[in-house]
Amino acid sequence: MQNIKGQLRKYTIRKNLPLHSAIVGALLTGLTTVVLMSCMQRTTKVSLPLDTPVAFSDSGAQQAPGRWWTAFEDTALNTLVNQALRSNFDLETAWQRLREAQAIVDRESSFLFPDLEAFLEGETGGRQEFETFETTEQLRLGLTSTYEVDLWGRIGSGVDAEQYRAQATLADYQTAVLSLSAEVVRTWYQLMEARDQMALLVEQIDTNEKVLNLLKSRFGSGQIRSVDILRQRQLLESTREQKIAVESEIQVLKHQLAVLLGRSPQEDIDYASTRLPELPPLPKTGLPVELVRRRPDVQSAYNQLLAADRDLAAAISNQYPRLTLSASIFSRSDDASNLFKDWAHSFAGNLLAPIFYGGRLGAEADRSEAVKMQRLYQYGQATLLAFQEVEDALIREKKQSERINSLEEQVSLARQSYEQLRVEYLNGVSDYIDVLTALTDEQQLRRDLLSAKLVLLEFRIALYRALAGGFETERDAEQS
Repeated sequence: MQNIKGQLRKYTIRKNLPLHSAIVGALLTGLTTVVLMSCMQRTTKVSLPLDTPVAFSDSGAQQAPGRWWTAFEDTALNTLVNQALRSNFDLETAWQRLREAQAIVDRESSFLFPDLEAFLEGETGGRQEFETFETTEQLRLGLTSTYEVDLWGRIGSGVDAEQYRAQATLADYQTAVLSLSAEVVRTWYQLMEARDQMALLVEQIDTNEKVLNLLKSRFGSGQIRSVDILRQRQLLESTREQKIAVESEIQVLKHQLAVLLGRSPQEDIDYASTRLPELPPLPKTGLPVELVRRRPDVQSAYNQLLAADRDLAAAISNQYPRLTLSASIFSRSDDASNLFKDWAHSFAGNLLAPIFYGGRLGAEADRSEAVKMQRLYQYGQATLLAFQEVEDALIREKKQSERINSLEEQVSLARQSYEQLRVEYLNGVSDYIDVLTALTDEQQLRRDLLSAKLVLLEFRIALYRALAGGFETERDAEQS
């Protein structure tokens, strides 16, 4: 490796402060001009690597609120989400990553400006000459400054890259906020559904116990077989077993919700009693191109692409010569009282050009170009996934609504069948196995209907999540 070093000019002036001031002023003016040129904004237009659809397959009339979970009009839920946004540790981690990214931008931006250092040096020495020992002292005080002129935009491109990465990290934080809010809402309504299942199972256990007692009384009068009692007892125990499973699920969901709120799973949290809400009206889906600009995860991918583009520009510029300027002003004296009387300064420049690096710089440029293409396709994939999530949520919600209508009709028919078969059984027309089958079907369908309503809510949560953009949190407001 060889470096071409050109020393442009060097001045040394002693005891001439007017000339010194003129030269330093010119130097600072020149450096300021270069700094301003280096700080010019660099922008790159990047086209989306796919055709954006004109519209989504379905849409409501009203825009969803920014804090989308408020559409459920659930005061207890609103309180829980706000607590999670204040206290969740994963969200705090994402915020600290944003602080880190902003600090990196500040660090890289500092290279656009000259470095300025002050120094104070002291030296003492002595020599023995015959019988005489002489000592010498020397003090040196001054300022020194170095600056790399961003001739080809390498430093500026690096700063731009970190700024785009900081924007991507901000979008990642907004994505974390949306994901956390969705997880809290989903967990909350899973807990409500489990409580509804518990209440239903308690009701069904009571029903099954009453039927069992009725069978026992009829068995005593010789009207039924003992196998009918055994079958009813089996149904009762099966219902009790399901109740035990739901009790476990309720506790697990409470633990999960507590952790989402940044609390210990053992901590007792006041869970207000509520039921699954009715589904709000379908929100307005808007245009797909608006979704691309609104979704923070898509914006994160886009900013990562822009950062990779600036990294490529920096890698290309790194193959060109570098110009470094340096300036210093200092005073040197062997007596501290005279230290500020004798001043000198210097101004120098170095030009370094890469000659042979074994292809390393070119390979780095090729690598940066490959990374840029990766980010381009990742941006395209993130956009497609955003479209898919909206369409998936729309079709799933539509079909789940149809399924719920079918289940409600089945519950009604099963109830009618059970009541009719029960009457026939009491009149000795049908066997108890028919009654038992009808009762089992009716109870299971009611439980299935509850689960289906939860799934419908989860599909709506997924739709809100897919359509949502970033919104301001309390931490954002504090920082601003």
